[in-house]
Amino acid sequence: MNNARTAYYEGMFVFPQSQTANLTEAVEHIRDLVARGEGEIIAMKKWDERRLAYPIEKHNRGLFLLTYFKAPTASLIGLERDCNLSEKIIRFLITRADHLTEEEMRAADATQELADEARMREEKAETPVAEAEPADAPAETPAPAETPEAGEEDAVAATTEVDNKD
Repeated sequence: MNNARTAYYEGMFVFPQSQTANLTEAVEHIRDLVARGEGEIIAMKKWDERRLAYPIEKHNRGLFLLTYFKAPTASLIGLERDCNLSEKIIRFLITRADHLTEEEMRAADATQELADEARMREEKAETPVAEAEPADAPAETPAPAETPEAGEEDAVAATTEVDNKD
C-alpha cells in the first residue's frame, strides 16, 4: 500500500516569446516535467501572451501557460528543481490549489484550444512569405513633382522683389 500523500497544484509557467512559434513543444515540455515528478495533469490552458513587467534573461514578452495537476507532495521538490534547470522556462510558480475542486480544475481545461492554436501557429510558420513584387515586373516611376504654372512664377518673383525694396 502506497502511503504517499498527494495534493492538487496550480503551476504557472512562463516561456519566452520565441517559444510561441512552437507551442506544441512548450506544452510537451510541461507534460514531461510533471510526468517526471510523478504527477498527473488535470487541466492546462494558455493564460496569456503579454509584455513582461521587466526583462527576464533579456526577454521582454512571455507566454504564460496555466496548469493544474495532481502530484505526490514529496516529488514537488524534484519538479521545482527540474523547472529551475530548464532552459526553456524563464519563470514558474507552483502553489497548492486547495481553493479549487477537481471538477473546477477540469472545467478550466482548454487543452483542445491549446492544441488547435499550436497547429495553427505551425501551419502559419510553414507557409512561405510571398514576395512583394515579381523580379521581372517593371519598376514604378515616381510621380512628377508639381511645378508652378507660368503665372504663379511671376507672382512669386514680384512678391520677392517688393520685400527686398524695403
